[in-house]
Amino acid sequence: MPRFASSEGNPANHIYRHLTHRGYCTTKRAGSTSIRENLQHFSAEARSVKITISPSLNHTPAALRQFVVVFETFFLLSAKLRFAVSLYCLGIESTAHTFGVGVVTDEGKILSDVRDIYESAVGAGIHPREAAEHHSEVAAQVLSQALKESDIPPSSLTAIAVALGPGLGPCLRVGATVARSMSAYYRIPLISVNHAIGHIEIGLLTTGAKDPLVVLVSGGHTAIAAFSGGRWRIFGETEDITIGNLYDMFAREIDLPSPAGPEIERLATKASKFISLPYVVKGNDVSYSGLLTASLARLRSGATLEDVCFSMQEVSCSMLAEAVERSLAYTGKKEILLTGGVAANKVLQTKLEEVAKLHDATCHVVHSPYTGDNGAQIAWTGLLAFNAGLHTSIDRAQVKPKWRLEDIDIPWRNRSA
Repeated sequence: MPRFASSEGNPANHIYRHLTHRGYCTTKRAGSTSIRENLQHFSAEARSVKITISPSLNHTPAALRQFVVVFETFFLLSAKLRFAVSLYCLGIESTAHTFGVGVVTDEGKILSDVRDIYESAVGAGIHPREAAEHHSEVAAQVLSQALKESDIPPSSLTAIAVALGPGLGPCLRVGATVARSMSAYYRIPLISVNHAIGHIEIGLLTTGAKDPLVVLVSGGHTAIAAFSGGRWRIFGETEDITIGNLYDMFAREIDLPSPAGPEIERLATKASKFISLPYVVKGNDVSYSGLLTASLARLRSGATLEDVCFSMQEVSCSMLAEAVERSLAYTGKKEILLTGGVAANKVLQTKLEEVAKLHDATCHVVHSPYTGDNGAQIAWTGLLAFNAGLHTSIDRAQVKPKWRLEDIDIPWRNRSA
């Protein structure tokens, strides 16, 4: 009997076990009873896509022939594996007030998206240390729930992605610690993700936008970006505070809950008049600090809260819309993608839709469940990076609180764009 004939010694079985361990194949095909059946199904996949096994194998011993066939089939099927195989990535988000975990497939299917949000005292805003303590307390529960909802055990994960910046240092370190620990324990590749890129990629995934001018708006970002030369390039941004920060800082001064965007939008619908406020646009950049000071001053001088909220929202969104229109005209893009936490603002959505119409473009808005910070966007971006051959060694997975999105190469997009 040939040395390879036994079940334990058969190299084809070892190959299949290796592929299973590496995440290339599921442990068992539905309805199969053995590794041999899985291998037969795998070879059938090769025939179904018209892959021809080398005829030179006809005169080799049967066991060795099976060994080579499986290897040849695997490599020739590398472009076809998506028909039968899914890769799974777990993403961890902890850049600010949200600790989130999501599990996503390489086909863009979101299997789970679980979050727990730190709530500060009214008028206090986010306290980094307290937010980090919150993340530490809820991390195990959120992680467990995300894995349970996805029905994917940790050992079956292809990669673990974590947002390492930009964000609040103490909060970032909680997510980084969880991710490094899981990567080391389960021996799963670790992928570092830029939080801003995560917002962009989840927007592209949920809207189907191809090559848009991106408007990224949140508590930590107000930026206008377009893809060129392998990176996202900034065509406009805030010169001081972000639009989300504008709303939150205003809310803290008058004891409104944070994040304050939804409450300011609600109060604005009850306004009776517009109040003149500073409108500062410099080229493609905006400045909101003066608008914040003037809005608070008008409120203290007797203007109603509703009128101030309406006027501040109208001016802040109009400023950004002007900068977006100038960037759209310059880049010649035919799509706008609005993403990030403030993307949920209906006034901003309406203004950007009007800008898009003026330039025969289409305005896309990230789907509402994913406007805020979430683990799914980190998982999806991590999978894109993993498929492009990127990973991060555990000793180099350090947090980057001021990590800018234009500093990052994006190999999974067309570099000629």
